[in-house]
Amino acid sequence: MRRWLGFIGEPGDRSVTNELGPNAQEDSSPKGDGLFSDLLVLDVGTWIAGPVATTMLADYGARVIKVEVPGPGDEYRWLASMPHMPDSDHNYTWQMDARNKESLTLNLKTEKGQAILRSLVARCDVYVTNQPFPVRRRFSTSYEDLQPLNPSMIYASLSAYGEAGPDKDMEGFDLVAYWSRTGLMDQVRAVGADPAQSVPGMGDHPTAVTLYASIVTALLKRERTGEGSHVHTSLLANGLWAASCLAAASFVGSDIPPAAVTPHRTLYPSADGRHVQITMIRTPELFFKLLTLLGLETIAHNLETTAPEVIEAALRDVFRGRPAHEWMALAADNDIPLMLVSRLDDLPSDPQVQAAQLLRPSPDPSVPPVIDHPVNVDGLSREPVTRAPDVGEHSEQILQELGFTESDIDALRHDGVIS
Repeated sequence: MRRWLGFIGEPGDRSVTNELGPNAQEDSSPKGDGLFSDLLVLDVGTWIAGPVATTMLADYGARVIKVEVPGPGDEYRWLASMPHMPDSDHNYTWQMDARNKESLTLNLKTEKGQAILRSLVARCDVYVTNQPFPVRRRFSTSYEDLQPLNPSMIYASLSAYGEAGPDKDMEGFDLVAYWSRTGLMDQVRAVGADPAQSVPGMGDHPTAVTLYASIVTALLKRERTGEGSHVHTSLLANGLWAASCLAAASFVGSDIPPAAVTPHRTLYPSADGRHVQITMIRTPELFFKLLTLLGLETIAHNLETTAPEVIEAALRDVFRGRPAHEWMALAADNDIPLMLVSRLDDLPSDPQVQAAQLLRPSPDPSVPPVIDHPVNVDGLSREPVTRAPDVGEHSEQILQELGFTESDIDALRHDGVIS
């Protein structure tokens, strides 16, 4: 079932013709034996939430062609080098999220660029995009435009605010559509503090998993019915889902109270500036044991009549007196589930991160280990981590597979259709 770019139909499947020339070739990309090794996937998106769904498909063997604007390519290529990001010799964000893909540059403002894309669409199994809807209408890349070219295709759409409604045409990053618009930002703050910003990609990556799940569900449907599908999700939908334990109350008429002092939800700074949390100390017996261990016996014996503010203030005073590692050791010795608030630079030495195999090394020594996606199926092989592509690195190869000659490709480059 692999969709080789020069393939002309197969029994029981769509029949397509090569509108770009008679010299089409079988693709020359490596073919593994992964679950999705028979799939051709087009990644026609930028940044994270849409494209990372195709990264997950690539990890399980799909051939993924990333379509990028000629010249700079996907703007996400430059995130790791921005001033607010940790400095490194590695382009760690791009390598993590664009691994195992090929890069084709296409200027979709040109008729030739759109024709090449249509030829790829006619051959693909999955088309993934997070282009804003006005851009899709301008380039004729909406589902309604592309579905007639390939009725068995899975068209996967990622948007900021959804496929319908007054804001559907608005652009939005996860910081806005996932984090702010859904009330998550307003909820994540200490009493009296301003709302907290999210970290880069915090809503994009889980949204990509949702899009991947939608694609895989549609592939199962196609396996059973032969029919393609239009699947979609949004940053807004995923942010609302993330906030749903509280947000659901607002839809049944409940008043959402302002943030209040709750000792178990408070983070307590220690003498070295590290914070500890007591959230996992959930039973009255454990809480009594903690208070007694900390020398707060009076409060321990009068919990029901002591105000939360008084309990919190007392805990703050005690925890400030010693560094976090001493508190953690004391808690461990007494079987109390006190938790340290980790910092990012704690993670490489975290034994649980290592034991759970949450990083994937690459056989290429020039490629750093990447953080793995969280979907795991025992016995299902994943492709080795390969270097994320340079802009347009595979353009010539892909165009040759579509039947273009070297002179054709030179002309496309001269006309600004590719770079």
